[in-house]
Amino acid sequence: MSRARPPPLVTGISPNEGTAWTKVTIRGENLGMGAADLIGLSICGHSCLLTAEWMSASKIVCRVGPAKDDKGEIIVTTKSGGNGTSTVSFKLLKPDKIGILDQSAVWVDEMNYYDMRTDRNKGISPLSLRPSNPLGIDIDKGKLLQTDMEQTFPGMSGDFTSENFSATWYLIENHSGTGFDQLRLAANNLKKQATKKNEGSLAYVKGGLSTFFEAQDALAAIHQKLESDGTEKVEGSMTQRLENVLNRASDTADTLFQEVLGRKDKADSTRNALNVLQRFKFLFNLPLNIERNIQKGDYDVVINDYEKAKSLFGNTEVPVFKKVYAEVEMRIGALRSLLLEKLLETPSTLHDQKRYIRYLSDLHAPGDPAWQCIYAQHKWILQLLQNCRDEFITGQRVGVGALDLDGDTRPSALRMSHTASLKRGGSLRTPRPSTWRFETPQQVQFVEKLSDVVIGQLPNFWKLWISYVNGSLFSETGEKSGQVERSKKNARQRQNDFKKMIEELTHRLVKLVRGALLPATLPPGELGLYGGWENKTELTGLWVTQVIHTVRCCHDALATLEIPNDLLQVIQDLLLDLRVHCLLVSLQHTTEDVKKLAEKEDWVVDNEGLTSLPAQFEQCVVQMLQSLTEPMETKPGEINVLQLDLAQDRASELCVVIMKAFISCMEQLSMKTDSDSSHTSVELASPNTFSSAQEEFSPTPEQRLLIILSNCQYLEKHTFINLAEHFEKHGFTGTEKITRASREAVRDLDQILFDAYIQRKSDPIVGSLEPGIYAGYFDWRDCQPPTGVRNYLKEALVSIITVHAEVFTISKELVPRILSKIVEAVAEEMCRLMHCVPSFSKNGAMQARLELWALRDVVACYLTADSNANFRQALEPLPQLHSGADKKSQEELLNTFKSGMQLQLTCFQPSSVQPVKR
Repeated sequence: MSRARPPPLVTGISPNEGTAWTKVTIRGENLGMGAADLIGLSICGHSCLLTAEWMSASKIVCRVGPAKDDKGEIIVTTKSGGNGTSTVSFKLLKPDKIGILDQSAVWVDEMNYYDMRTDRNKGISPLSLRPSNPLGIDIDKGKLLQTDMEQTFPGMSGDFTSENFSATWYLIENHSGTGFDQLRLAANNLKKQATKKNEGSLAYVKGGLSTFFEAQDALAAIHQKLESDGTEKVEGSMTQRLENVLNRASDTADTLFQEVLGRKDKADSTRNALNVLQRFKFLFNLPLNIERNIQKGDYDVVINDYEKAKSLFGNTEVPVFKKVYAEVEMRIGALRSLLLEKLLETPSTLHDQKRYIRYLSDLHAPGDPAWQCIYAQHKWILQLLQNCRDEFITGQRVGVGALDLDGDTRPSALRMSHTASLKRGGSLRTPRPSTWRFETPQQVQFVEKLSDVVIGQLPNFWKLWISYVNGSLFSETGEKSGQVERSKKNARQRQNDFKKMIEELTHRLVKLVRGALLPATLPPGELGLYGGWENKTELTGLWVTQVIHTVRCCHDALATLEIPNDLLQVIQDLLLDLRVHCLLVSLQHTTEDVKKLAEKEDWVVDNEGLTSLPAQFEQCVVQMLQSLTEPMETKPGEINVLQLDLAQDRASELCVVIMKAFISCMEQLSMKTDSDSSHTSVELASPNTFSSAQEEFSPTPEQRLLIILSNCQYLEKHTFINLAEHFEKHGFTGTEKITRASREAVRDLDQILFDAYIQRKSDPIVGSLEPGIYAGYFDWRDCQPPTGVRNYLKEALVSIITVHAEVFTISKELVPRILSKIVEAVAEEMCRLMHCVPSFSKNGAMQARLELWALRDVVACYLTADSNANFRQALEPLPQLHSGADKKSQEELLNTFKSGMQLQLTCFQPSSVQPVKR
């Protein structure tokens, strides 16, 4: 047959998705010439012809049936066009199961709620109408024993209808193998269910809005039909029959639900009875549970159970309940005593103390447990401090390793290391054994021990008080409660008491330290309690510095706790006294070290005529100043020690004592006799000989005087100036006074040594002149014509040359000073001798003039005003030379003398020759 029209073509459907029985509108082309021409309509493979309503050739309205396929085409079949095609598709959604008590805008098949009622999984009550799978995902039950779950979750249940429902139990039991994506989908399903439940009637109205409109249209049509018939009040009419039908439907519905509602009421009654029984069971088992939980240390569980029982049975009148509750109160009283005993037990951590205080507060313990704990801690810390002193005094603590508190395992980030080595100077002191770093003096160990006790215990003590003040002992979240307010009120009333506790602790610490290091600063009546260190060795400045470092660390640790400064001022005062003591002790010990420097003199002279002694002295003082850097440093809140008048004056005096001690040391060295130390005579002018005997060299007394003189000059010109700069650099005042006193002392020593050396050297030379002049019965009035300078003058010059060589070997700078003085002595003696001659013959006058001129010309470089005056006076008694021949003869003789002794007299000429280098 040939078709009269083209086949139907579906080009649109609205809506394009929905559940079964959703009303849709189909649009397209050639959808039939009329209702009779439409012979087939399927959506997703399900025939919808029965509900189809042909509107026009381009529009059909129908309801979607319950098809098997989730998505499919819309096929229209007409007589005129045959089977059609579709360019769109429809997605069929699965309908939600609706319980028999849920609201619905359309009629629901019986299967929907019958499935709900017959799907009874384990643990779900048959009276419950909730869904068996609340998560909406596949259940994957694991192989877990019910007993294991009950032990893991005591008192809980995996039934989501139970009051003790545990979500973790439910997930382990029903979804132990479910993946994360499925669990996320389950969470979304729960959110949708909650949203749907919250929407309530409004969502119900929105979902069935189209049904309401249809019902409204139907009722309006019936109403119009009834009005047109006019039979709404006639017996047996359609209106009356319709009313009867509706009444019977209502009665049938009530009968249908009456059984369900009755069973629900019965189940609620049973559940209430079980809850009452469960509550009574809790009370009867409570004494035994309290005992078990106390043994396990689960005090939180005990307190929660007690509060619950108190709220339920605290005011009960039932005799049985009263008896059981009285036993509960008795066990709670024993628990209060146990917790109070643990609270006052020492040592204890701050965490445990706070925990026990909260427990006692929750149990309504009498008194103020927090204050009792604070008071006990205060007494315990005081006892620890006193025990430290007693243990050291009785000699029980003898080593560094015994410094830890017995049983005190409390960690402290502020604890200092006891074995830190003292990396300071001290190379000039007596060599120490290799283990000296570990031989810490008892007083230092004691102070470190006290510091450990304070740093380890006082921070927790202060934090406990702060928690007591702000109420965090009872509420960590800061919530206000009656306990918190009572705590704050009690703290305000006891602020002065706690302040006295802190003052007592700091004063006890300071007095114990003073008793060990500064006993003179304690009243006589307290020496017996805090002193007792008389038999211990006095500490050096280095060890006192270590003590200052320890006390400063202790003060800083307490300052970080924000303890008021007025409570820590006593420690600041102690630090000030310790710093002053360290300064004075260091200066005193340096004086002792300086006195020992004489033993280190090796008499090895360098190119400048110096030994190592001045450098050792300067190094000793500089090291002392460097060791004072830390104690003299002014920390925040401290006073500059060197600005205190008393300390300043005392320090200046001790500095002068140090300088004078070294000068005295050099004086002792200069006065050493040959019997004090054996020596080997060495020719200093020979470098080879000096180097070969350098280690065994011991100078003669005259050489020793020269060496000390050279050192004295260096002290005055260099060492004292350098030390003054170091003193000023380290903040010392009065350096001018120190330098002036030092220079005066060294000048006095220099003059004494200089006079002693001149006397030793000039006396033999001066004493040899007169015997030499008159040797061989020489007579100035009766003598031969002069033939040259006589031997006595040559011998005197050789003696002066010997002195020059000796001085030049030690220090070139001393040569002019010493030779000038010797020349003065020789000139003075020559002047005296010339004036003692009654008269001169011509030959005698010429001989005397020749010898005086020769002596004067040779030592011309070392002539002084006194020497020149003496030579002039010596020439005055001599008759003048009037003959030119005599003058010429004298000049020739003088030139002959100079040329004959040219080599020997070279030393008296100005030269740039440096001392022999060794």
